[in-house]
Amino acid sequence: MSRLGVLHRERSVTAGLRHRGRLLTAAGAGVVLAAGISIAAFAAPGSHAAAMSGANRAAGTAAKAGAKKADPVPAGPLTVVSVSPANGSRYANGGQQIKVVFSDPLAANSPMPALSPHISGSWRVSGTTAAFTPSSGFQPHTKVTITIPGGSAGVAAAGATQESTTPGNGYLASSVKESYTTGSFSTLRLQQLLAELGYLPLTWAPSGADVSAGNASAQLAAAYSAPQGSFTWQSGYPSKLHSFWKQGSDNLIDNGAIRAFENDQGLTMDGAAGATLWRHLLTAIAKGQHNKHGYTYALASKSSPETLTVWHNGHVVLKTLANTGISVAPTANGTFPVYLRYYYQVMKGTNPDGSKYADPVNFVSYFDGGDALHYFPRYSFGYPQSLGCVELPWDAAKKAWGYTTYGTLVTVAG
Repeated sequence: MSRLGVLHRERSVTAGLRHRGRLLTAAGAGVVLAAGISIAAFAAPGSHAAAMSGANRAAGTAAKAGAKKADPVPAGPLTVVSVSPANGSRYANGGQQIKVVFSDPLAANSPMPALSPHISGSWRVSGTTAAFTPSSGFQPHTKVTITIPGGSAGVAAAGATQESTTPGNGYLASSVKESYTTGSFSTLRLQQLLAELGYLPLTWAPSGADVSAGNASAQLAAAYSAPQGSFTWQSGYPSKLHSFWKQGSDNLIDNGAIRAFENDQGLTMDGAAGATLWRHLLTAIAKGQHNKHGYTYALASKSSPETLTVWHNGHVVLKTLANTGISVAPTANGTFPVYLRYYYQVMKGTNPDGSKYADPVNFVSYFDGGDALHYFPRYSFGYPQSLGCVELPWDAAKKAWGYTTYGTLVTVAG
């Protein structure tokens, strides 16, 4: 072959190689893009990228998989889904938890809602719910206001950012304020507590766990909503006493029991279940301050012969002849609690003929206005002789006085 022919061949081969190289580079780039890998298998002219080995690719994939993911920034503003007790409620349980549910889980350092009036307790966050557990709770008929702070310094979702103060960065857009009113304490719960403390002629047993042994918050919650349970009459009391009982409603037995408890606690004996009574009652049940006197009931019968019968803790402890009022000054029928007692007293008043009297008497238990059980010296007993009181012989009066403590119900029946 001539030299010219050789040169021509070499140029042809070289040109072919260059053309082939361009084809390979283009084809390789096409494979790389199709696979979605960021490093090319063949470097383009002038590039500093190098081909990645299989081992290096595996290590890179593992590193990406093990990398910690940052908390996502909430896509929209945080919102309040619900508040419990509900806004506008009028008979809420003042001892129950207060719960606020949000649209997203809250940040660990998010500020909590504020309560007015302020009470002691603690907030706890679990996911999207913030719950307040009171140490004691709100008293009846209290208006409670819940203020949930909003804005860039308000309640925040996990992953919220302060790059802007506009809604959509995981913060509550604006503050939310809701309110409710607590209800009344339960008469049924009042009866349960009085029975547990021994101030009723009935016992009470809970169906489940006894909340009386719980903390102040649990006790207060039960005061609003009485737990399930059952009352049982102590045996031995007469049907007359049974007839006064009304479970879950105010009744004469409750009134006498409240007065007995008030006296033991050094309170004014008005027989009303007010805030002071409830406060002492819940304290007494927590401390186990039971009635030390037992339960007494007295029945004065105006049937001939007139008698007085006294029951104590279900047993008849006294039955004696007695005198009630004469026709012009009769002893009123009815049932009344003992409200005043004297070991000795000089009773003064006016006789039916207009004359005055001043009689020394002993073992006095007033139950209805100026009418009382007491000793009075008579030659006989068993028929009307008094000016309205129930007169008793000395020994009987002394024994009755030991049982007819404050709050004892005395029934006069004709």
